[in-house]
Amino acid sequence: MVVSRTVEEIQAPAEPKYDRKSELQAFDDTKAGVKGLVDAGVTKLPRIFIHPPENLRDIKNPTKTHFDFPLIDLDGVDEDHRIRQEIVDRVREASETWGFFQIVNHGVPVSILEEMLDGIRRFNEQKTEIKKQFYTRDFGKKMGFHSNFDLFSSPAANWRDTMYCVIAPNPAEPEELPAVCREIMIDYSKQVMRLGRSLFKLMSESLALSPDHLIEMECAGSLLLIGHYYPPCPEPDNTFGHTKHSDNDFITVLLQDNLGGLQVQHKNQWVDVPPIPGALVVNIGDLFQAIQKCRTQSVGEQSRPKNICGQLLRRDSGPSSKVYAPIKELLSEDDPPKYRPTTAKEYSEFFRAKGLDGTSALLHFRL
Repeated sequence: MVVSRTVEEIQAPAEPKYDRKSELQAFDDTKAGVKGLVDAGVTKLPRIFIHPPENLRDIKNPTKTHFDFPLIDLDGVDEDHRIRQEIVDRVREASETWGFFQIVNHGVPVSILEEMLDGIRRFNEQKTEIKKQFYTRDFGKKMGFHSNFDLFSSPAANWRDTMYCVIAPNPAEPEELPAVCREIMIDYSKQVMRLGRSLFKLMSESLALSPDHLIEMECAGSLLLIGHYYPPCPEPDNTFGHTKHSDNDFITVLLQDNLGGLQVQHKNQWVDVPPIPGALVVNIGDLFQAIQKCRTQSVGEQSRPKNICGQLLRRDSGPSSKVYAPIKELLSEDDPPKYRPTTAKEYSEFFRAKGLDGTSALLHFRL
């Protein structure tokens, strides 16, 4: 056999071998996150952040179908029985068909919403040496900062940095919180704890249960505050701010800034969630879907790497050993449970180990 090669092929330098693990480790060792790359003047997207073309197809070719994202006005929910029943019906419909809805007149002052977003920006835009004090991959810590919780397990990294803080039931001490946003984290969390209990009552009623049913199941006793930050991206069409996923909790209350970026999957299409001043987005999580046996749905969501910061406040059961199983009042011989019992700790550990690979962690718990 004779092999013919051109002079150009012989003289062309071999492309250096891509050592993904080393590049991931080098990025993590900076403890500066994607904001550190921006500060360093990066003009091309590092390879660890580039997602396969097939995963980006829907982003580059968005749906042409118009959908009206569910918007629920909570005004009068505690004053008028007729209004409350209408709201419960709307919560039920949105939960069953979308797994998401926005709420207005929820009682959290706009000034606190705006200051919370500013607080997340202040944390991420302060000097790197200060932020490094909080950088960790130990998710047992009550306060931390990192870039991509699944950095070493996901197929591709996302263009975002994240700070998080345990608010309940065993909160981080005030002195453990970043000074630059400490006060607003405390004030905002108090507001969302109150709102969360109200939402759980509405969701209990939407399942034809007593208002306190989910609260008595200990679904509302914990709160994890998560703030995502998406600095300017040099090649936003080749990566995500957040890969397709569903949340590993009961419900998530999310605050977008006015640039938006959040998308949800509805009828096999990606739909933009319009940013509405003063509104909060409520997301049905995996654990809630598991205990009420698919009467509501946790659906895929993703975000584009726009220059925004998002605020997620996640209510789950924290490190508790409480076992959650499908609600027996919703089961029958003809309608058996679809998911096995689990603890929030077990579910979260599996979720983190699996990473954001585009599949639901719930599949692992299906009977």
